[in-house]
Amino acid sequence: MTIPRFALCLVLACAIFSFPALVFSADGIFPQRIVSLGPINTENVFLLGAGDRLVANTSYCVHPDAARDKVKIGSVMQLNIEQILSLQPDLILATGLTSPQQVTQLAASGVRVVHFSQPSGFVAICDQFLELGKLLGLETRAREIIGQARREVRAIQQRVKDLPARKVFLQVGAHPLFASVANSFTNDYIVLAGGVNIAAGQRDGRYNREMVTAQNPDVIVIAVMGSEGGIGAREKEEWQRFAPISAVQNRQVFVVDPDIICSPSPLTFVKGLEQIAAFIHPLKGP
Repeated sequence: MTIPRFALCLVLACAIFSFPALVFSADGIFPQRIVSLGPINTENVFLLGAGDRLVANTSYCVHPDAARDKVKIGSVMQLNIEQILSLQPDLILATGLTSPQQVTQLAASGVRVVHFSQPSGFVAICDQFLELGKLLGLETRAREIIGQARREVRAIQQRVKDLPARKVFLQVGAHPLFASVANSFTNDYIVLAGGVNIAAGQRDGRYNREMVTAQNPDVIVIAVMGSEGGIGAREKEEWQRFAPISAVQNRQVFVVDPDIICSPSPLTFVKGLEQIAAFIHPLKGP
């Protein structure tokens, strides 16, 4: 049984379980055989320059390209426990979507399991990245990357700070329709880019097109898993039926790569923010 493709991007996903605070090596010996159970963790390991330590990840781990070549141990919620243990990992990086039962099985084998919950914003993305850097003995590199990401985010904020705010609907699920809400890191794409999230007041991400029509966003951004198979294009076409929406009238409906928007490292967050800022505040010609 597989999970819906949009599940990876559900920003309402939270930690199902928790682990004690991370304990870093006191003897200078750091993990060398890592299994990642989610795309954010995988991308962060590579960004830290530790991709050679990663022995396996999930079928959803496709960034960077080298992640595609790693042994695949299942999807995000359906894991092959026997295969994972056969790889003799010394560290397993779990996510907020990892099954608690499977984590219990893995931990019972004596393997160290560390859990990173779904980040709530750009600050949390950086905090988790720093924790991972410490865990792998790469704190200095982690701090350098975080510093770079923060500078680039500030530059984008500076660029848009005096521009008129525009209403944005960021779609992160298709069937059913899900929106980016205030307690998700995807909300930061809109806020930091100088936009107004029309779904910010929603308790969870469940939405419908009639609600979007009533709130009349200026921009619609589609970031749904499966876009590489045409789901994003079909969603964009579906929005054309809702002509009263300003975003539709003004051709401001955009499809973006969900692997960038929904599973960001500090630097891919910047990349996603650049894209969405350009949608909200397009450069005007002379």
